[in-house]
Amino acid sequence: MDRRQKKTRAAIFTAFSSLLAEKSYGRITVQDIIDAADVGRTTFYAHFETKDDLLRELCKELFGHIISSAMDCTHTHGLYSDGRAPESVFCHLLQHLEENDNNILGLLSCESSDIFLRYFKDSLNELIRTQFVGRDKSASPAVPQYFLVNHISGSFVEMVLWWIKGGRKQTPQELDRYFRAVIEPVL
Repeated sequence: MDRRQKKTRAAIFTAFSSLLAEKSYGRITVQDIIDAADVGRTTFYAHFETKDDLLRELCKELFGHIISSAMDCTHTHGLYSDGRAPESVFCHLLQHLEENDNNILGLLSCESSDIFLRYFKDSLNELIRTQFVGRDKSASPAVPQYFLVNHISGSFVEMVLWWIKGGRKQTPQELDRYFRAVIEPVL
């Protein structure tokens, strides 16, 4: 993808995110997105087949970046100027959320949040499956792996929502400590 295409795609993502902050996903039309991004209809359809495709790609970009950078703690975005990256992947993930790039916290708490929360949870499932579940084969043999993954990712999403609705008073380190205290006995 060349620079012009990347710029157009970014403009569409930004316009779409802004619209989502104003009204529900179901009430947003492709024409609204085109107008807000200041692109033509043909240009929009050259990048995305449908509004649903745009949503899927936006979520993939937002959550994919956050999750992959959380898995690779060397990818710090300058968060750790003192050189001490967190030991916990959950803390790292919370720090990325706190940065609020692309208004991700707004999307997770907007009128259409259920859509974003589902994509966020699906992304978390992969992180949890690869980082935690299944390492210790002797742990909790009575609990199926898919149940455990779903439980942990659902708990994390609910914690993030609680944090957002509460005005983000806790630091990522505090939230990480709370979360790990709850899930470590399960793992």
